[in-house]
Amino acid sequence: HEAQSALVASHQLRHDRLEVMTIGTQICLSSFHAISATNKKDIAKAIASPARSQEDRERDLRDKPQLVLEFAEFNKGMVIADVFGGSGYYSEILSGVVGNKGKVLLINNQPYDDYSKKGLNVRLANNRLANVQYSIVPNENLGLASNSLDGALIIMSYHDLFYADPEGGWPAVDNMQFMNQIIKALKPSARLLIVDHSAKENTEISDAKTLHRIDEQFVYRQLESQGLNWVGSMDELRNKDDDRSRSVFDPAIKGKTDRFVQVYQKPVE
Repeated sequence: HEAQSALVASHQLRHDRLEVMTIGTQICLSSFHAISATNKKDIAKAIASPARSQEDRERDLRDKPQLVLEFAEFNKGMVIADVFGGSGYYSEILSGVVGNKGKVLLINNQPYDDYSKKGLNVRLANNRLANVQYSIVPNENLGLASNSLDGALIIMSYHDLFYADPEGGWPAVDNMQFMNQIIKALKPSARLLIVDHSAKENTEISDAKTLHRIDEQFVYRQLESQGLNWVGSMDELRNKDDDRSRSVFDPAIKGKTDRFVQVYQKPVE
């Protein structure tokens, strides 16, 4: 009876977590580890690097990487996978954060590489980011070893797991199999950072192809169903003036979308 009661209580806790999630509300349902002053300085130093481009510095104003990476708690010496990292904006920052003893795995599929090639060529020229390893891989084989990652991030690309346009060069992705590869590669207690364009509540994945947005509560349910623990969300990338009815590429809202930031953690076995 005690075991049954514990199981019911655990199920009720998961249900309660979902019930209290609301759009644009910061939630912390599990304990946070205090971010160290050293880690904050490492992030700030990486962002302030004179080697970074003016274009990246302009993006900093929109994406607030200092706050986002503090929230994710990625640290020096870690191995971090930047999945569908495009031209490597976050990979370059993380290169400085994890340092010489760490590594960043910048992972694109062929369509992402095609889209990002110009920026990638400049960013990775002459081995300027020596601890960034770049890979172009098929969706079904990301090349990640089990328990090899201290962290991973998917920035404004999670919705693409539910997008399909074979004629346009983007075949359908088996989203569960794709994410299971990442989750299997995470070490116990490793964290996954998700940032994406927010869709209207209860739309789930219906806006993924048309608007390039996704319902954040759907993301929560999806990742919890795959065994990750919810850590929390933050509001710093929200925009209440975005009614979430436009494509993220619409000039009226491009670069100013309402975005959610979520962090998950792989359980300790």
